[in-house]
Formats: sequence, C-alpha cells, structure tokens
Amino acid sequence: MRKKADRRKKARRRRQPSDSSSKFERLLSHSAAIGHYSLRLYITGTSERSSRAVAAIRALCEEFLAGKYELEVIDIYQQPVKAMDGQIVAAPTLVKMLPKPLKRFIGNLSDREKVIFGLNLTGKAGGTAR
Repeated sequence: MRKKADRRKKARRRRQPSDSSSKFERLLSHSAAIGHYSLRLYITGTSERSSRAVAAIRALCEEFLAGKYELEVIDIYQQPVKAMDGQIVAAPTLVKMLPKPLKRFIGNLSDREKVIFGLNLTGKAGGTAR
C-alpha cells in the first residue's frame, strides 16, 4: 500500500511545473503586459557598420522605449555559439525576442521607419514616427 502512495506522489511531482519554470512564465506574461522589449543585436566585431548599427538601435530604443527595453549586443566573432544558437547567417541582425512574436531585422538598421514599423513602435509613449 505504501508503494502505491509513493508512486502517486512522484507522479504528481512530475506533472507539476518546476518552481523556476513557473516563475519564468509569470515574468514573461508580466513583461508582455507592461510593454517591455527584449532585443538582441548580433554584430561582427568593432567595424564601422557594427558601430552604426549599435548606435542606431540604442537611439531608437531610448526615443521610443526609454526604460522599457533590454538590449543584448552579441559579437559573433567572440561568441560564435550564441550566433549558431540564434541561427544568425548575416550581421548586423536585430532579433526582437519580446514581446512575441519573434522578429528579425537583417542588414543595415539605418532605415528608421522600417525598424520602427517592424518593432511596432508607432504611437508608443515617448516618441512618434517621423
């Protein structure tokens, strides 16, 4: 009889999500609710093109998302595993992780209107599209 009770307890434990995954799910839903953006910018070293991409996306984020974004800049020369994990084939590449859906912008990020529209930033507090 005791063995059956132990098996049921183990089965219940397996079905319940782990504490860390449930916390992660709550954080995801909370960040989506407050309009938090999570972005990754993949670049190639310290080239002029990479520097322009970093400057362009930081300026855009500060204008439209001040305090509501996280930007991770990844140099694919220094972190090739992250580039492979992200399936990056060209640089610079901007990946919008949150809010969902995931979206990629490949190449020159100097076309502000295209990036603003693609990130759905038109009409956001703190700025307007020009």
